[in-house]
Amino acid sequence: MIEWNEQQQMIQKMVRDFVAKEVVPNLDDIEYNGVPPYDILRKMIKTFGMDVMATQNYEKQIAREKAAAENGEDAPTKKKDGPSEGAGDQAAMTMIPIIELSRHAQGLVTAMGVSMGLTGGAIMSKGTIEQKERWALPLLTLEKVGAWAISEPNSGSDAFGQMKTLAKRDGNGGYIINGSKTWITNGPYADTIVLICKLDEEGVEPKDRKIVSFILDAGMEGLEQSKPFKKMGIGSSPTGELFFSDLKVGADRLLGGSETSYGRSGAKATFMQERAGVAAMALGMVERALELSTAYARDRAQFGRPIGDNQLIQLKLAKMEVARANLQNMVFRYIEMTAAGKQMSLAEASAMKLYAAQTAMEVSTEAVQVHGGYGYMRESRVEQLMRDAKILQIYAGTDEMQIIAIARDL
Repeated sequence: MIEWNEQQQMIQKMVRDFVAKEVVPNLDDIEYNGVPPYDILRKMIKTFGMDVMATQNYEKQIAREKAAAENGEDAPTKKKDGPSEGAGDQAAMTMIPIIELSRHAQGLVTAMGVSMGLTGGAIMSKGTIEQKERWALPLLTLEKVGAWAISEPNSGSDAFGQMKTLAKRDGNGGYIINGSKTWITNGPYADTIVLICKLDEEGVEPKDRKIVSFILDAGMEGLEQSKPFKKMGIGSSPTGELFFSDLKVGADRLLGGSETSYGRSGAKATFMQERAGVAAMALGMVERALELSTAYARDRAQFGRPIGDNQLIQLKLAKMEVARANLQNMVFRYIEMTAAGKQMSLAEASAMKLYAAQTAMEVSTEAVQVHGGYGYMRESRVEQLMRDAKILQIYAGTDEMQIIAIARDL
């Protein structure tokens, strides 16, 4: 794949027009004034039929799993290798909205991705049929907002080693949960929460405790959701804390129906889903930074000529174009691999995430520099790109953790 095909270009234009009409006029409200982004996202989902596609895919998967259960077979799983009809087109159609939204409000992608992709995806991947029917579809269509809760104040990169939130068996088949989670995307507004915590067992060292997961609903007694944090960037993605105080849950909320269904490996697999999306986010941000910087270099005159005539400015723009081309090739490679039914290695996925995050930060910083004093002003919009880019080097695994993952896999 070397370029978007005609159909993909048409979808790209439609999404770009929607963003210009529905997102850009409301940018200050969702980024700086605390207006939740979900109504805009729901409108986009309905406008492009994403809710219909999600419902159809959901119904097909449930039907397959029920048929397998009736025949006494294991639930069917997707093949790891081999082409899958329409998989490439589906991957492209997923990437295009991510790219277009990130040109103006990367936080919208984060809010939507965590709700539909991480939370809904975790339930669809590891949940029982009953759990999928009870919780999944409203998350997959964004009718309800989802949060995926793993980070704690002392357990960022060392998510499992320093985890303090505990679930203790209550002796009646249920569990009692105590602890807290922080930096939780959608946390303040989540209707459904997938909580990852440790099992409190007598005689088991903290480092050896099982990782277990539960599906929670907002309003449960013992669950408190904080107000949104004030952050450096991605204001359109609400982030907050969750507190658990003697929260009682039944075994029906244990994700997958057992204490081993969604442990360390399940959580790590969910992390992997984020990394290709980061490349698409970075591509949208770099595209926009390059557009704004090129226009400014052409129009801004100093010492009697456009600043774009200066070789130092030309060097900055040239490097931005190299970065844009590299990121686009990474996105196209991901789409091609998906179409071929192949998966990236851990090293390649981590390398893609590392490069994308660092590149977005470098390009957006240079875009501010090209704009000079104006670039430091909010109205230039390049300062927002710079602030938004920083989170790409932190969430879904910091740059430092990506380096460790690449080296270990190599």
